[in-house]
Parts: sequence; structure tokens; C-alpha cells
Amino acid sequence: MFNSEKLLVQVYGPDNARLIMRRMSVLNAVPTLAEVPNTPPERRHELKGDRAGQFAVDVKHPYRIVFVPVGDPVPKLADGGYDLARITAIEILEVEDYH
Repeated sequence: MFNSEKLLVQVYGPDNARLIMRRMSVLNAVPTLAEVPNTPPERRHELKGDRAGQFAVDVKHPYRIVFVPVGDPVPKLADGGYDLARITAIEILEVEDYH
């Protein structure tokens, strides 16, 4: 779905589709997850609780693109956190309002 502007517009509407495509271009352009800005408008952030291990970037409040790092194993730091500078691939799970 994320490769089809027409489908994105049908599912999310023109405004959200435009923002989803913009966020996807940022996610595709950076070599590592560390380079996705953690400030607006993207605001990359790690999720907690029952969504631990997932990340999100903002679309248009309240919607987020939710994704997980991919790797075998996923690069981690000594303290158990994710090594964002070594994560080079993600899998998009969904676009949703998880609040």
C-alpha cells in the first residue's frame, strides 16, 4: 500500500496520504534509523508498554507510521537499548492512532 499514492489516498485521504508519502521518503533516504529526526515534523520515537520494540513517526495528529527494526539480530547497545546508528532496515506495520 505504501508504494501506491492512489491507494494511500483511498485509505487515508489526500492530506494524510501526502504526509505519509513525505515521511516514507525520509525513512527511505536515511542510511540508519539514528538519522530520522526525533524532532517535528517526523519525531521518531520508541514506543513503550505493549508496543515495546516498535517505533513511530508522526503523520498528522493523531496518526503515526508504526514500524519495527529489522535484523538478525537487531543491533542493540550494551544496556539493551536499540543501536539506532546500526539499524539500516525497518518493517512498516501500520498507520494508526494508537492513543
